[in-house]
Amino acid sequence: MNDTVDKLVIFLAKRDGIDKLVKTFQYVSKLVHWHVEATHPDAAMRFKQWEVASGLGRKAFRTGRFLTGFNALRRGPGATPTLKVLAVLANAGEMVYFFFDHFLWLSRIGTLDAKLARRMSFISALGESFGYIFFIIADFIIMKEGIETERRLLISSKEDGSEDAKESTRKIRAERVMRLMAVAANVADLIIALADIEPNPFCNHAVTLGISGLVSAWAGWYRNWPS
Repeated sequence: MNDTVDKLVIFLAKRDGIDKLVKTFQYVSKLVHWHVEATHPDAAMRFKQWEVASGLGRKAFRTGRFLTGFNALRRGPGATPTLKVLAVLANAGEMVYFFFDHFLWLSRIGTLDAKLARRMSFISALGESFGYIFFIIADFIIMKEGIETERRLLISSKEDGSEDAKESTRKIRAERVMRLMAVAANVADLIIALADIEPNPFCNHAVTLGISGLVSAWAGWYRNWPS
């Protein structure tokens, strides 16, 4: 039980799991489209259609996702006043992102006026980038606190050889890896959001967007993969 196939089934049964898989399709196809656009325009168009279809499909999967941030705040935003403030700001930005993303999706599939797409994209990306900044800050604060706790535990384990201290240290290190993956994903998604907010040659380049999308997707794979 729980071999690689079992874990893959469990992973894909999660909404985040299927989202990361389709996100991989989206940004691999973006990179392939950029690579073959000049030499094989027909193939490039097929990959462009795959990219667009994957992006629209992901938006459908995220229906109601804005409630996740609300529930996180309702259940317990943070252990300290600083983390609580950061959690409120981060989740507020994420809720704006996911809420307006619904209207962006509806405008792009033709249910709403297509002219709304640009405005909805801007508002959604603005909320997204706002939220990611505070998620990143919170993760760095928690990692710093974890490093300080780990140092105390290492001193304690050397003095008395406590197995509890060693186990706590292992848990802190595992959590730090997960938070580093979260930071990598959030920085990558922040770059993608900035491409919508303030288009520029770096953020909007297909290679930048493609690599950022894959970093975000694969960091998400790592965080959501069953243990």
